[in-house]
Amino acid sequence: MANELDCRGMNCPAPVLQVRNTLEKGALASLTVLLDNEAARQNVCRFLENQNYEVSSEKSGDEYRVFANRGDLPKETAAVPSISPINKRGDAKRKIMVLVTGIYMGHGDDGLGDMLMFNFLKTLKEMGGELWRLSFVNSGVTFTVEGSEAVPILQELADSGVKITACGACLAYFHVLDKIQVGEVTNMLEIVNGMREADSVITV
Repeated sequence: MANELDCRGMNCPAPVLQVRNTLEKGALASLTVLLDNEAARQNVCRFLENQNYEVSSEKSGDEYRVFANRGDLPKETAAVPSISPINKRGDAKRKIMVLVTGIYMGHGDDGLGDMLMFNFLKTLKEMGGELWRLSFVNSGVTFTVEGSEAVPILQELADSGVKITACGACLAYFHVLDKIQVGEVTNMLEIVNGMREADSVITV
């Protein structure tokens, strides 16, 4: 089916990002999105509604189809993106520092916290040029070392210009100082100075 996007098997926020990326390639008069969980359905519907689409959905078994239509667009793909692109590195005026203090996001179930933190790291690039520095302390430093699935994600951020640092004392405490794969070793003074220089600091 034309303009059909299969987002089944994707964890949040991947379905919304896939829809956004599809619309950025060209404004579509209609789009059908396949999903396999209720949270993704709600998030995709809300995103499409914010892009001025008329949205409906239907459920079949454990799967969903979301239908989006815009009557003000031509039936063929337009050349002009329907969504403003994210700021490129260097275009932003603000500098945001993100401080990651552990391997879990939030309190409660560690399995859920682990999944949320990994998805958070994957989604950080959506901050665009405003993401200035990403610093890891305590058990968070293990995201930067050999064997971590987060290393390719962090390397992509580093390649885009984000400065990534990991607390040297923390790396030594966990006996992984010699295993760091991305970013540079730092100390608490540099972290505090970074906080002072940043326009805002987000701690997770």
